[in-house]
Amino acid sequence: MTKDYYQTLGVKKDASPEEIKRAYYKMAHQYHPDKGGGDEKKFKEVNEAYQVLSDKEKRAHYDRGEPESNFQWAWGGGSPDVDIDMDFGDLGDVMEEMFGFGRQTRKKDIKGGKDIEVDFEISLEDTLKGRERKINIEEMAQCPRCQGKGGEPSTKIKECFSCRGTGQVQQIVKTVFGSFTRSTVCPECQGEGYRPEKPCNVCKGEGRVKNLEEIKFFVPSGVDTNQVIKVEGKGEAGRRGGKAGDLYVRIFVKSSPVFERKGDDLYTSVPVSFSQAGLGDEIEVSTLEGTKILLKIPEGLESGKVLRISGKGIPHFSGMGRGNLYVELIVKTPKKLTKKQKELLEQLKEEGL
Repeated sequence: MTKDYYQTLGVKKDASPEEIKRAYYKMAHQYHPDKGGGDEKKFKEVNEAYQVLSDKEKRAHYDRGEPESNFQWAWGGGSPDVDIDMDFGDLGDVMEEMFGFGRQTRKKDIKGGKDIEVDFEISLEDTLKGRERKINIEEMAQCPRCQGKGGEPSTKIKECFSCRGTGQVQQIVKTVFGSFTRSTVCPECQGEGYRPEKPCNVCKGEGRVKNLEEIKFFVPSGVDTNQVIKVEGKGEAGRRGGKAGDLYVRIFVKSSPVFERKGDDLYTSVPVSFSQAGLGDEIEVSTLEGTKILLKIPEGLESGKVLRISGKGIPHFSGMGRGNLYVELIVKTPKKLTKKQKELLEQLKEEGL
């Protein structure tokens, strides 16, 4: 005969998931073997009932009256922290743990906050000098009421009764190769090993809430597109006082209508007249700073000639020196000439020019 899991937990058949969870917490706490007056047999029955009724799919199978064998939960070695998962999908994980092959995994900080990556656009002129910037980010920040602890002020933080403070429980997995035991994150405390006696009313025990925060960071001179600036500890806050993640700011430098950047060098084009190209001259050239400098044009200049102005490019990211400014001189061909200009050109033509 199938066990009455609803009766075991003392709830009605139409009980909500929250009602089932509350009933489980109360009874598990009451019958835990480590407590005075605890009952290991009863504790196992309570856990068995909760494992079925807390899972939507398993509960549906149970409510349809399927065979009890689908819901039998065995307890290994007398430990109340062991359940059996008959899902063959776990086979890959088991083989990986036994023989060391399969996908690579690494231990994660279960309380640590996530890193955040954002894009930040600056002008080409902004690369000349480092300066502090500000950005507003909506993120998970430390709860102001509980200071990230997850419990109401003055609430005690107690060891999780399901994992006994270890943050892990033992799970028995049935496969075609037999039954294997492995550790998994405790579902009651999410691997933390402890729980607040009374969850914080603001963050509901998370220790963090959504918040719009203004973050300051420094953008150094010479920065280029796709360079990333790390702002340590300015990512999302960790759960219940866990270490915060980091903020990564990816820089994008806007293009300029006057200058083209190649590495730390700048390129620009300046038009010159026929007479300037033939006779030579001094012309004004704009720099990225917005100032003007005089550039001497040699006699007999050919269109497309490139002249270099040292130290007027982008500051090197190392902070030592600057790139160069390269000026391409383009000889203009006038589209319309006055009568006098035509006469003068005819005279030059007769002179072989």
